[in-house]
Amino acid sequence: MQGATDTGGGPILELDGLTVALPKGGDRGNAIDGVSFSVGRGEIVCVVGESGSGKSVTAQAVMGLLPKGQLAVTGGSIKLEGREIAGIAQPELRRLRGQRMSMIFQEPMTALNPVERVGEQIGEVLEIHTPLSAAERRQKVLDIMAAVHLPDPASMIDAFPHQLSGGQRQRVMIAAALVLDPVLLIADEPTTALDVTTQAQILKLVAEMQARRGTGVLFITHDFGVVAEIAHRVVVMQHGRVVEIGSRDEIISRPREPYTQMLIRSVPSLHPPDRKPNASTVALSTNKLCKTYSSGGFLAGKRRVVKAAADVTIDVRRGETVGIVGESGSGKTTVARCIARLIHPTSGTIRIGDVDVATLPERRLRPHRKHVQIVFQDPYRSLNPRRTVGASIIEGPVNFGLATADAIRRARDLMQLVGLQPDALDRFPHQFSGGQRQRIAIARALAMEPKLLIADEAVSALDVSVQAQVLALLDDVRARFDLAILFITHDLRVAAQICDRIAVMQNGVVVEAGPTTEIFAAPKHPYTHALFAAAPGRGVRFGDGLEAVS
Repeated sequence: MQGATDTGGGPILELDGLTVALPKGGDRGNAIDGVSFSVGRGEIVCVVGESGSGKSVTAQAVMGLLPKGQLAVTGGSIKLEGREIAGIAQPELRRLRGQRMSMIFQEPMTALNPVERVGEQIGEVLEIHTPLSAAERRQKVLDIMAAVHLPDPASMIDAFPHQLSGGQRQRVMIAAALVLDPVLLIADEPTTALDVTTQAQILKLVAEMQARRGTGVLFITHDFGVVAEIAHRVVVMQHGRVVEIGSRDEIISRPREPYTQMLIRSVPSLHPPDRKPNASTVALSTNKLCKTYSSGGFLAGKRRVVKAAADVTIDVRRGETVGIVGESGSGKTTVARCIARLIHPTSGTIRIGDVDVATLPERRLRPHRKHVQIVFQDPYRSLNPRRTVGASIIEGPVNFGLATADAIRRARDLMQLVGLQPDALDRFPHQFSGGQRQRIAIARALAMEPKLLIADEAVSALDVSVQAQVLALLDDVRARFDLAILFITHDLRVAAQICDRIAVMQNGVVVEAGPTTEIFAAPKHPYTHALFAAAPGRGVRFGDGLEAVS
């Protein structure tokens, strides 16, 4: 983001020594401790750091949204346009939240009411905070929907959240946040789960709104590509404290602090390393794989047919990682679920070794379950919170006939392999960090000694440093076990670093496939060009000056 910002005589937001205490028994005394920084008018300040660094707690403290009885401001100052707002009465704080500051949350489907039309949810802010009539409110909602580039606002105003795409739902959240022209906009990981093209649109929209309205933006993210794309200044947090503040270029190219340097070094490059061609045995081969969904019929009216996957042909060899990239709805996960036979393919073949599992009846699928294992995006949802991680890891092998003692020994060995202590088998999922839970999910998958491992967005929700560790782990187990890995991702940086070959999918069709180095160097299909053009921070070389400051 170029150019100086107009602070209009003083910062929009000023934090000075802000401290929020944790309940007794926490891993540290304070969730955030002595946090000080400011956001100027027309300025975008990005806050970065690992999970638990205090980024979201800082945002919640500013908005007055700290969970009651759990977290509370115990020291320091929060000034909005020069006015102290820490500890003010709730009615006044609600007024400020509507009129002077607003927030965009990470997941719009949990922030939007599923049974209320999106126009009503945007207009609710106007109903509470303005004397506008119903007709005037509707017109203002239509105007803000047009301003955030939602298509056909006149029709979409009466839609429900589930009828919109992820990017459109996020635009609705932005519209609701901006409808009263706040001076401060807080965005808490608003693009983490979005495709690169949708993410690029949302980032452009935030920057456009900020420039047009002079809004100060506090943008929380763990994606340094996003930082490179939009930030004026960057605040780096660790363990509840600010460790470094600087301009975008200073933090990205010349970080001073060891922690910041570590984060920058962890950012995956968009330049894939050279990899030797793999001539091993083919572990997975799909040929003209199709999955078609249909709805409607004689009573419901015209039958609607959707080809989620059409004529998909992919090979994955032992010791090789093949990536599938594309936007939401491109068919990536549909293909993976067909291969694992979690859903039934409509036609085509799926060969795991010498067996075509595409047409196997349900009663003959049990042996296939052992050979194909999946690591999902959210390990907390895929691990049973009421069972120890040891019980989760040994469950599969024991069900397939391995003695319990042998399964426990294998689980202990796998815990060491994924970088965790074997003694931790008796602990529960909530006692681990997000990155540790993903390591446990990988260990559970490897316990079955599979021929094919499917990683479905397995690192997309992780911090950049933890992401780097999990990617290194996946690459290690691939080489160690001569494992075939099908890696599904919307993150081109991740695909560049871990995939030997990639297949690009659009609307259920593989539009381009080949060695990762060749496709990144010279993409042929217009859609692939569009994906690469949308990658945030694509022209930035992270940590160019690290050697000079190490």
